[in-house]
Amino acid sequence: MHQRFPEEVCQKIGNYVYRLIDPRNGETFYVGKGKNNRVFDHAEGLQSVDDDADQNMGPKLERIRAIKSSGLEVLHVIHRHEVPDDAIFEVEAALIDAYPGLTNIQGGHASSSRGPMNHLELIDKYSLPEFPEHPDHALVVININKLEDRFDRRAVYNLVRFCWRISKTRAEKAEYVLAVVRGVVVGAFRPTRWMYATPENFPDVPHADGSERHRVGFVGEDAPSEIWDLYVGARGKRITNPKLKHVQNPIRFWKV
Repeated sequence: MHQRFPEEVCQKIGNYVYRLIDPRNGETFYVGKGKNNRVFDHAEGLQSVDDDADQNMGPKLERIRAIKSSGLEVLHVIHRHEVPDDAIFEVEAALIDAYPGLTNIQGGHASSSRGPMNHLELIDKYSLPEFPEHPDHALVVININKLEDRFDRRAVYNLVRFCWRISKTRAEKAEYVLAVVRGVVVGAFRPTRWMYATPENFPDVPHADGSERHRVGFVGEDAPSEIWDLYVGARGKRITNPKLKHVQNPIRFWKV
């Protein structure tokens, strides 16, 4: 018989945030939020009707099946309960940020703009010049991660150009692609061609093995100096317009 919370407990604990743990190595592999008995459903690999942010459960299910096939059960911890509705996303996001390498498909709520930063990143974020509130150009604004040096234009370009779950037709209407890290625009590029992410289209990308051929990337060049100065400047420009900020989706369109 599977574990469940009694009805009276469900009513008292309210919203909660939990971790799923692999008993084979003690590793946390998933962080989620829920009510009632959702934690038990997820530990069993069942999908709840309200799994709006969890439609692709592949990596998590693979881990759960591997645990079960070894004769063990998924461990779980309720980290916080009685969490107010307006705080549940923030609590979940903070926990997601604390455990890198999770099987969560989506990052934590607002992690791209308010997630873990060192003091220099925070100083930059709140002291840099502001990005134009209402840009005049048609833009694709892409949030990138794993950037070691945001002043290395080639590194920024290589990260932002490959590859995204995006409409090729819509992307082709954009004049420029902007790269964003932690809410700061760090690069501006003019795409010359959008293509599907195949080895044939991107022979210079080592990890273009065809597994992401349904996604799209581009080849292009640095934006003209006046455009770079307008949108990036010397050290980057911070985005303040909510319509251009990244929350869950790494892609934002403007006038496209």
